[in-house]
Amino acid sequence: MLPPKPELDSLPGWVTWLAQDADGTWWGYEANPNQQHNGWYENEVGRYLRLYQDQPNENWQDSLRKIK
Repeated sequence: MLPPKPELDSLPGWVTWLAQDADGTWWGYEANPNQQHNGWYENEVGRYLRLYQDQPNENWQDSLRKIK
């Protein structure tokens, strides 16, 4: 599952990874993010951007996607 298409179309060019936290928040990352106990976080070498709030996701660990 990914954020809605209009949201994806408006991403900055530097966003290369998408991931959803357990609370349902989608994030865009410049570099491959690290996993923590309930979500993802930037790995100190790239930018990140809050994208979209969706329903909580109990399978959030499977949400990480490389888009570019």
